[in-house]
Amino acid sequence: MARAAVSTAPLSRLHSPTPSIPCHSVSSQLRIHQQRKPLTVASALPEVADLPGLSLPAAAAAAAALAAAVSLSDPERRRKAQAEAVGGGDKEAVRAYFNSTGFERWRRIYDPATDDVNRVQLDIREGHAQTVAATLAMLRDAPDVPLSGATVCDAGCGTGSLSIPLASAGASVLASDISAAMVSEAQRQAQAAASSSPGFRMPRFEVRDLESLEGRYDVVVCLDVLIHYPREEAQKMIRHLASLAGKRLVISFAPKTLYFDVLKRVGELFPGPSKATRAYLHSEKDIEEALRAAGWRVKNKGFISTQFYFAKLYEAVPVAAGSS
Repeated sequence: MARAAVSTAPLSRLHSPTPSIPCHSVSSQLRIHQQRKPLTVASALPEVADLPGLSLPAAAAAAAALAAAVSLSDPERRRKAQAEAVGGGDKEAVRAYFNSTGFERWRRIYDPATDDVNRVQLDIREGHAQTVAATLAMLRDAPDVPLSGATVCDAGCGTGSLSIPLASAGASVLASDISAAMVSEAQRQAQAAASSSPGFRMPRFEVRDLESLEGRYDVVVCLDVLIHYPREEAQKMIRHLASLAGKRLVISFAPKTLYFDVLKRVGELFPGPSKATRAYLHSEKDIEEALRAAGWRVKNKGFISTQFYFAKLYEAVPVAAGSS
């Protein structure tokens, strides 16, 4: 399941299904940055010198027109109407979106062999590929959880960008997503990968939302899905995912800072036709609080940032595991 697109263009969750993603050692403060000049709010807005001089009445009229435009493009009003149209709240809107118009858009973004993407979408693809690579590095660096033979729940698997390399490493994977279209595409890509990957263990694919996941796994991973959950629901989902995990819980989320919140709000004023779900940023404090409430602690952290993609990556372990 992809995360909603927002920013000065989008902030989004995406997958780049590349089974042979390189891995690097992971420190307790892993930081991954794409070496590009960041796009700031200031650079996205016109310079004062570029604006024509306005008389007081004209300036008032322009301000009124801008206020009207902002009101008409109010993202919360628009998304609330979309959610009501499909029968409910955020979850129903997310399911409907990623089973329809959103699926084709994100399928193209996820596929590294597809050139039919714009500059922003390509940047998002690269950002999430880094998140997947960092996740694999964290898991491969864990001495107590060898991937070969480990049981892994990939919660919100999208088109399989993480599930497929895990299965190639010999892990027994449950790949689940709220979108049936995404799960079907992930299964198709896994079948293609199996023919060229010795030792590949075909994942078990299921159409499920986070709330309905069950079972016990060595590792539970949830990448870029919490962006679809408001604060209280996200904390509840973290506690639920932790109850399914035995040794590792790896989650990523869009961090709530003043800078990123401003980018998100600016981007929401210019919605594209396929950006149809709410996007929630989360503070590190809230995420860590939810982990502590579940009896877990953060062992490793990562931060992935490109021009249009940014995510915090946490690897958590049970408090009972001590310093291991």
